[in-house]
Amino acid sequence: MRKPGPPAEWERLRKRAVQAVREGQSPSVVAKVLGVHRVTVQRWLRQARAPGGLDARPVVRTPLLTDEQLPRLEALLLEGASKHGWPNDLWTAARVAALIERHFQRRYHPEHVRKILKRRLGWTSQKPRRKARERDDKEVERWLDDEFPRIVRDAYRRRAYVVLLDESGFQLTPTVRRTLAPRGRTPVLVASDRRDKLSAISAITVSPAGRVNLHFQVLPDNIDAWAVAGFLEQLRRRLGPMSVVWDRHTIHGRARVVRAWLSDKPDVVVEDFPGYVPDLNPDEGVWGWSKYGRLANLAAADLDMLWDEVIEELVTVKHRPDLLKGFIRETGLPGLLRAA
Repeated sequence: MRKPGPPAEWERLRKRAVQAVREGQSPSVVAKVLGVHRVTVQRWLRQARAPGGLDARPVVRTPLLTDEQLPRLEALLLEGASKHGWPNDLWTAARVAALIERHFQRRYHPEHVRKILKRRLGWTSQKPRRKARERDDKEVERWLDDEFPRIVRDAYRRRAYVVLLDESGFQLTPTVRRTLAPRGRTPVLVASDRRDKLSAISAITVSPAGRVNLHFQVLPDNIDAWAVAGFLEQLRRRLGPMSVVWDRHTIHGRARVVRAWLSDKPDVVVEDFPGYVPDLNPDEGVWGWSKYGRLANLAAADLDMLWDEVIEELVTVKHRPDLLKGFIRETGLPGLLRAA
């Protein structure tokens, strides 16, 4: 049946039903006319025997979290979910709802919890960063405090560019991300199911004067040590002395081809990031912005179209020094933008 609405309307309906029965109407007929079940009418008749039994009862709502309670809630949340018994420190709406019920005796639907977090606490939905279990945080801290400042000082002394290098790949199969659509009508992305891909190598460079730039190369094949050595040769011709900082991938400093190229290039110094810390390399920001941002949901018809799109986005980043500086600041690398 269609609900009458507020409590006063229910009271009017109950009294009307009881009056009709008392005037001789059959409970079944009354139930049918009013659109309720016959058992409901029988219950109303029993309630009518008690004084005020048909009167509307005030709706008692569980009090909402007060403004005074919000700081305590946020303090509990900032302790991390693992502090409260969950296996990691990520907060979901369901977990927060359980926490509120546990500490404040208030029961909320998870969707209502989202509104509390966003509107009253100013929280936002965010994608968590992944962190390798193998990462040595103490070694990373030592590297940031000692090694990287040394690298920057040495590059500045040599009037050399600091080069932060990385590689990635772009598949013909699109990187699928959420999009907007009417409720219940999931959109369909028509795309190739082939595993064809392009490879790309790029480097964010910081000049001795603090100017930031991006250099890149897109390749039709997987990147190997020969490609790395060729890219370094191009950079050296353009920039001159360099201090290259990269991860410990086998195609970098340990590769025989790369070591042979470096052997007679005293103006090129190579340094390693600590292990398992991709988030320290600002060049990862280039891939995140282009591959997982601008090119997400791109269903390229073929590799030629994918090639054009990748080149266009990387050129866009190259001409956005504000973005490149943002990628560097996001890593927290000390002293690199001192002169920028």
